[in-house]
Amino acid sequence: MYENILLPYDGSEGAAEVLHHAGEIAHWADATIQVLYVADTTRDSVTVVEGQTVDVLEREGEDIVEEAAKTLDTLGVSYDTDVVQGNPAPTIVEYAERYDQGLVVMPTHGREGISRYLIGSVSEKVIRLSSVPVLTVRMQPDETLEFPYENILIPTDGSTAATYAADHLVELAASLDATVHVLSVVDDTALGLDVRSTTSGKESEEAATDAVETVVSEAESRGVTNTVRHIEHGTPVEEILDYIESNDVQLVGMGTTGRRGTDRILLGSVAEKTVRSAPVPVMTVAEPE
Repeated sequence: MYENILLPYDGSEGAAEVLHHAGEIAHWADATIQVLYVADTTRDSVTVVEGQTVDVLEREGEDIVEEAAKTLDTLGVSYDTDVVQGNPAPTIVEYAERYDQGLVVMPTHGREGISRYLIGSVSEKVIRLSSVPVLTVRMQPDETLEFPYENILIPTDGSTAATYAADHLVELAASLDATVHVLSVVDDTALGLDVRSTTSGKESEEAATDAVETVVSEAESRGVTNTVRHIEHGTPVEEILDYIESNDVQLVGMGTTGRRGTDRILLGSVAEKTVRSAPVPVMTVAEPE
């Protein structure tokens, strides 16, 4: 599925595990990993060493990608390395599009609890801006990194963005012979009390059922033999997280939507919150504009 995989890499704590995970995917896909270090031009990094003007971040980047290359050598994965200057998030997105990368693997960092955030917000911005699928992997002790993925969760609300993303995830699942779990959540909090006895509640449940069946039909048409249908009532993110833990899910795949640019939004913010808090990798797929 992927001939080229872009791995923006800064060598920070926990990034080695992400490098290994990307290496496993590349090995399976017979893909080339492009290790990229972006020397952040928004930071003052130029200094003078022995009378010569040098960019400290560029030098640091050369060392970091060299270490990554040594690891990829041991994994037997095809790779290239590059160090470029720029504003990290837009530079990563432009690089992925310019050099025809099929997937971007982004290491992320988060705090425990409500204040969980993506490291430097770079990953979050890449997800918002990228037309290329982005696989985010949190560098946290509770993160589960297993490949090949045997259980892939596809949450859907029936929107065009969710359906487009589901097509990509279904193709991946078919390639891996994975089980596809399709989940749609009826958000009772948005509908008010006694929702299941109201017309709007019934319509919402029917819409959720239709959304699930659409994805399952697509999966079956692609040759996926194992599918699981699931409809829940509650808060979408909480139900997604509960489902991950209860069903040995190794990957979640979701759609994003919005305008290109800094104001690009993630689908109902559910994808954004899932990326920040899921204990497994999350793949976000942008709907074409």
